[in-house]
Formats: sequence, C-alpha cells, structure tokens
Amino acid sequence: MESTQTSSTDPGIVVDHPEVRIAEGVVCGRWRDTTAPGSGARGNLRSAAFLGIPFAEAPVGELRFAAPEPKRPWQGVFDAAAFGPTAQRGDPGVTLIPEPSVPGESTLNVNVYTPSPVAAVPGTGLPVLVYIHGGGYFAGSPASPWYDGRNFTRDGVVTVTISYRLGFDGFGWIEDAPSNRGVRDWLLALEWVQRNIAAFGGDPSRVTISGQSAGGGAVLTLLGMEQAQHLFHGVYAISGALGDVTAAKSEAFGRDLAAQAGVEPTRAGWAALSEEQVLVLQKKATELGPDALNEIVDGGLPLGPAIDGDLILRPTPESLRAGVGSDKPLVLGATDDEFTMAMADAGKAMAFVPKRLLLGKLGVPKDVQKEYLAANADVVAKGKARLAGRVLTDRMFRVAILKIVQDRGSAPTWVYRFAWPSGHFGFAEHCLDVPFFFDCLDGPAMEPLAGPNPPQALADEVHAAAVAFIVGGDPGWPRYDGTSRIARVYDTPSRDQADAYASVQPLRRA
Repeated sequence: MESTQTSSTDPGIVVDHPEVRIAEGVVCGRWRDTTAPGSGARGNLRSAAFLGIPFAEAPVGELRFAAPEPKRPWQGVFDAAAFGPTAQRGDPGVTLIPEPSVPGESTLNVNVYTPSPVAAVPGTGLPVLVYIHGGGYFAGSPASPWYDGRNFTRDGVVTVTISYRLGFDGFGWIEDAPSNRGVRDWLLALEWVQRNIAAFGGDPSRVTISGQSAGGGAVLTLLGMEQAQHLFHGVYAISGALGDVTAAKSEAFGRDLAAQAGVEPTRAGWAALSEEQVLVLQKKATELGPDALNEIVDGGLPLGPAIDGDLILRPTPESLRAGVGSDKPLVLGATDDEFTMAMADAGKAMAFVPKRLLLGKLGVPKDVQKEYLAANADVVAKGKARLAGRVLTDRMFRVAILKIVQDRGSAPTWVYRFAWPSGHFGFAEHCLDVPFFFDCLDGPAMEPLAGPNPPQALADEVHAAAVAFIVGGDPGWPRYDGTSRIARVYDTPSRDQADAYASVQPLRRA
C-alpha cells in the first residue's frame, strides 16, 4: 500500500493498513479509492474502510430472540477487511439493489468509512452519516456495493452502515421475548457510534441517520422515539415506509405462526425450530395474493416496528404531533412512481376496467376520484397500469410525506421529489434514487434499474444536497411549509417547485 499509518498499539511501528483503537479493542481496516467529484470515475483520493466490526454478540443460542448484547472486548487486532455476516440469508428475490448475503452467525455488525482514521479531539470531528438499509424489514444487506461510503468520505463525511435482525427474528411477537428486537439492534448500533465514532475521526454530536424504503421507515420510527433522541441529530428519509404495526396485529401474527409451526409462542418453543424452518414459515405466512401491494397499503406489513408500549409508545405520527423529534432537521421524499414497475404486466388485464372502478378497487374514495384523475392527467394519458402504479405510490409513500410534514408543524423539514425517469423503465421507480444519493452511478447492476448512461450531473446534485444537510443541517432549498409547499424536484433539469405535491393533495384530503 502507498499510504501508511502509525500503529495505534505501538506508536513506534508503521503499518500498511490503518488501525483504530475503539472501546472494544483494535480494528484494522483497508485503504480505499474514492471517486473524483463529478467524474463518475475512480480518482486518487484515499479513504479507509473498516468492515464487519461487531457491535453486539452473535444473536444465536441463548441470545437468539433476546435483546442485543453489546460486544465484549477482544484481545489482539480485529481484521476489518471484509463484510461481516448478514441477517439476510440467500437471495430473497425482492430487492432491486445488489445486496449480497454473507453467511455466518455474527450478524450484528457495522461498516465504517472514513477519510481520516485518526482519533478526533472532541468538537473537531467530521460529520457522520449512519445508513440503515431497506428490504421490507425482512430482506436487505449492508454489504451492498451501492452503500459503499467512499464518496461521502471524499466529501468529508464519516459513513457507517449497520446490520440488524430481519423478519420474525427481528420483529416477530414472542410471548416472553423482548419486543422489537430489530429496533433494539438499531439503538445499540447507534450507541456504538456514539461511543466509538470519534476514534475514526467523526463527531458523535453531528450524526445524521438515513435509510431508504424500510430503512427510511426505520429512521422515521427513530425520529418519533423518545428513547432514541440522544443518538442522532438529523434525519434524511428516502421513500420511507413506516411499520407502526399495532400490538394486536403483531401478537396475532406471532401466535398464528407458532400454531402453524406446532410450537408454543415462547422463546423455548421457537428455539426448537432452526433458522431455515422459521424462514420457510415466515415466507409462507407473508405471501400475498394478486392484490399484494394494495393489501400492504391497506393493512400494512405484518412484520416491522410494532407499537409495543415500551420502545415505541404510540404511532409515529402521534409522536411527531406531540413534538418528539421537533428539534431534529428532516429531509424526506420519494420517487414519483415507486410501485409502478409492479403493475407493468397488468396493463392488458386493466384495459376494459373503467377508470373510476379501478380507482375504487385501489382504495381511492368516490368523492375524490374525479379530482384525482384531473390532478394526474399526465399519468392517466399513459395508460391504466401507470395510473394504478401512481395510486399505490401515492397511498403508500407520497400521502405519508404530506402527513408527516403537517404532523411536524413548524419543525425544520425539507421535501423533495425524485422525478427523473429511468432510462430502462421510463419512470422514477422504487430504489432509483439510491445510487444518486450515494453518487455511485459507476457501481454494478446499474443499467437494469437506471438504464444506460444515467446523468452524473443529477447524481452530483442529489449527493451534494445530502452532504450539505449532513454537514450543515440544510440541503439548500426552502423549507416546506403549508403556504408555498416548495419541494425540490430532481430531474434534468432539477428545480424548486411550489406546490410540488399538488397531484397527491386529493388523496391527502380524502
């Protein structure tokens, strides 16, 4: 390696790989290339990556279905050269982002990317981004090459990606087990950041949490949790899908799944089943019919953060209305057509269905159907599959954005729309904005999602606004308020637009 650093274990020894001493022991990372600003090509800038650092003991054996237990200190040097095991097993076949599964037991780990792997003096550290992956709370992986923090580190931001337990292991109700185990994993990972990030050059008093889809829902959940407020200082929610599973629904699902498995709904009962058996049961129980997306919009997810009266005291909107998190700046938004891709094959089946009947089937009340069709005339002109996709997108994501803004009142909130149409699909689908946020258009598996030659200039804009927010608490466009309702519309060209969510307002008023 060209770059060297003094060993943290012996200052007199120079090593080829960066070493950092944290509370649990010494970790050894690797130097990495970043990308030259605006080029979309690897440059000569260097940063350090520390991968797979455990923040908790492996959740197996006696710790399976338990609250996460902080990682005990280790002797020697932990080699942080490769991603740690993931909670995701195999290929769930649902993610649009390359998110590899890594086998192994120690699934609760963090990845740290830093431009300066040298301990920071309090008050002088770099701002920190903590990213929580999506995947419907049952899939996803922090080992995605799209989540590599190299280009945030290029811009002076220490970046952390975290893993957490998924599906029933993370969120399923068990009679004598701690609730919301996946949420407890988020909290412990954020506590790890508070305790250790200064050793990597970061400032624990300048932490922004971000995530996409279920990860966006995760950071909104944390924003509404009293117990999490000291762990972060800003929130950037990308296509956030809130869980807010009711206690009754969570318990009913847990009891039903245990009955299907033929075990008692207790830790002892579930411990009799292997991880593979639980995954099979979970998959079967969560399979939905032909109206799957509409079922999710109407009934919510069966597994996800639950209102347990312990960690999550009330639905997140109620917490926001009560002022929880009102001191935290928030950026949130969505793509224009999150779910349209899922309706692509339904066009022929919808051909002879009247528009009003279609809207009713998709949950649009009769008294706003005419207004909604008029407000979305451009989408209506593109066919019923596009209209159906837009309705589901609005009901699941975009109406929620407007409600969250209203719930937060005068709290500092910025809104965006990602409207640039994919060169492959012809519309802005779910996950499309993620590589723009990370400025990784040179990453793998890009063309199937974004098409050939996605605009680097747009990635520069989206990424720069994210950096500005993480660094200074302002993404660079006007706050959203109830009068002008200005949002940033990301497209070619991008613009600040008044009443940018006007097409969603009929559903908001329904």
